[in-house]
Amino acid sequence: MPRPIEALIHTDALAHNLARARAAAPDARLWVVVKANAYGHGLERVYEPLRAADGFALLDLDEASRLRELGWRGPVLLLEGAFEPRDLELCSRLNLWHVVHCEAQIDWLGRHKTHQGHRVFLKMNSGMNRLGFTPTALRSAWARLNALPQVDEISLVSHFSDADGPRGIAHQVAVFDTATRDLPGERSLANSAAILRHPGLKADWVRAGILTYGSAPDFPEHDLAHWGLQPAMTLRARIIGTQQLQPGDTVGYASRFTADRPMRIGVVSCGYADGYPRLCGTGTPVLVDGVRSGTVGRVSMDMLAVDLSPVPQAGLGSEVTLWGRGPRQSVLAIDEVARAAGTIGYELMCALAQRVPVTVV
Repeated sequence: MPRPIEALIHTDALAHNLARARAAAPDARLWVVVKANAYGHGLERVYEPLRAADGFALLDLDEASRLRELGWRGPVLLLEGAFEPRDLELCSRLNLWHVVHCEAQIDWLGRHKTHQGHRVFLKMNSGMNRLGFTPTALRSAWARLNALPQVDEISLVSHFSDADGPRGIAHQVAVFDTATRDLPGERSLANSAAILRHPGLKADWVRAGILTYGSAPDFPEHDLAHWGLQPAMTLRARIIGTQQLQPGDTVGYASRFTADRPMRIGVVSCGYADGYPRLCGTGTPVLVDGVRSGTVGRVSMDMLAVDLSPVPQAGLGSEVTLWGRGPRQSVLAIDEVARAAGTIGYELMCALAQRVPVTVV
């Protein structure tokens, strides 16, 4: 019998979340972001339920090639553009659109031999201070690109740093609008948080990332239910042993938990080698047979312990939902588990270990 742990990818949730993004930005075309192997869900697993998007956005050429092999003939955008000159050869062959964020990428385009003009997205640094041209350098970069026979069309793109928080997007929108005033080309600004929190923002393209996979981009201010999203990944395991504790008994490495009453715990077939965060301490929420409970003690490589007090009938073989959908329509948002680990849902999705079997449902 295989070790009782598995991840489920819910295609209905992916389609639902994509439709939710579409409804929030009805006048824009929609990129669905599938970088990092579709945020750990698997590019091949999410392709069919996400084909309703107008385009796929990702990072590396391998993922772009896999999309074309799956049969996608629509737009594919490389969010960080080319990493070296020869990447442009594959962009020409596979008809990939790509971001241009630095002078070197313009130089490479100028030397690239192609019979087909490239669609490029000129990136502006409007305050995030990662990639992109400063507002004062943007027009010069646009002029250089516009003069190249290798370039067919130029769109304009930027990325928000605070769309999920109180600072908001107004300061970056103002910088972007001022710097790009009277420049032609389509615009793409909104990420997941901006799609949901700032629906009045006008754009030709929006980029649905984390919301597609069922994580609230501004948790804990808002949760999945608030935004009408559904978890696209479930991680579940089973109880493989139980222990009866007396007051003073400890649990796990370093004895981080000490029982203050008689209690029963379940040992679960999931640990940090499966991608469950080791930093999750006592009280991290879980669902045991669909009933909310919490972890006990330190997470081990292959096991963790849960409190069975709220579920006295649970025992060997009982299902434990680490995040996602549980029995009887119960749900544990990945954001709650991530918060207990001091991180965000993105990291947990991407950290799912290869040894965990994955089933598409």
